[in-house]
Amino acid sequence: MKVDGVPYRTIWLGQDGWSVEIIDQTRLPYHFETVRLASVDDAAHAISAMLVRGAPLIGATAAYGMALAMRAGASDATLQAAHDRLLATRPTAVNLRWALDTMAALLRPLNPDARVAAAYREAARICDEDAGICEAIGNNGLALITALHEKKNDRVNLLTHCNAGWLATVDWGTALAPIYKAHDAGIPVHVWVDETRPRNQGAALTAWELGRHGVPHTVIVDNAGGHLMQTGQVDMAITGTDRTSANGDVCNKIGTYLKALAAHDNGVPFYVALPSPTIDWTLPRGSDIPIEERGGDEVSLIAGRGPNGEVVRVQLTPDGSPLGNPAFDVTPARLVTGLVTERGICAASSDVLAGLFPELARAA
Repeated sequence: MKVDGVPYRTIWLGQDGWSVEIIDQTRLPYHFETVRLASVDDAAHAISAMLVRGAPLIGATAAYGMALAMRAGASDATLQAAHDRLLATRPTAVNLRWALDTMAALLRPLNPDARVAAAYREAARICDEDAGICEAIGNNGLALITALHEKKNDRVNLLTHCNAGWLATVDWGTALAPIYKAHDAGIPVHVWVDETRPRNQGAALTAWELGRHGVPHTVIVDNAGGHLMQTGQVDMAITGTDRTSANGDVCNKIGTYLKALAAHDNGVPFYVALPSPTIDWTLPRGSDIPIEERGGDEVSLIAGRGPNGEVVRVQLTPDGSPLGNPAFDVTPARLVTGLVTERGICAASSDVLAGLFPELARAA
């Protein structure tokens, strides 16, 4: 995708051919800055401190983190330590474990002197694969938006939650990919962008990337979505997912479940954009997914730009109030109208998912 006319991915090799460059998403929307990763510790920090976020991009960053580790020393002990170090950064997004296990399975049988080159090749392949998966999701989801436009012969209003655009992936995005495809095809679309407290990824990231691409959108508070659905102002809701269990339960940013409930009550289609690496075939149901509990300062403090242009953090809550911060929730498959995958649109059920991805289901 493009930033001010310049094409970017969210992660790429530096000019030296071995370091890794990323967009620092903690600086958006006020500053567009890139950060250089030169070690496995740099990659682990980028993931845990959320300089990168979104399940696919977390996986891609972890893959390059393994490559950086191999460059520093390609022994079996280093390989295992890097795998464990990166795996501990975030507990919920399954792409992290998938990418690390993929890298480890490739590298372990190799002689140490062959591991560096192989690691970089595999990390690049994972990134290219993710970009291809997301573009395919965009093409498949475009059919849904096209059908809505043909039915109402008017602007299509979509609601999304958190950030599932190209900033959350290597390129294109998941939930936003069909919207970009529709916009680029000339279909009039408008996106209701949930702010997505407490980190405000919708207000800060989704709105930023939609604006840079020229997609009409409106930022709303999280609690406005149900009202907009009740009053007929939402034609379809679409979100991403950080982990989907084998039966089609979807784990996504906290608040997704409430949007799905409101959509169900108001007859609004609720779709989830699902890259296949995000399916955890080892978990039979969503209740088995570990939910990350993040620090309370994300709830008590909020960042914004002051009158002088300086970005500052201010406190919202009273001193001494206990703070809870579950980062994700689980939307049951019964509330999901359909899953938009790289192989097509399907029902959220174990049999249908296994039928669409039989080789992955068997491998688990």
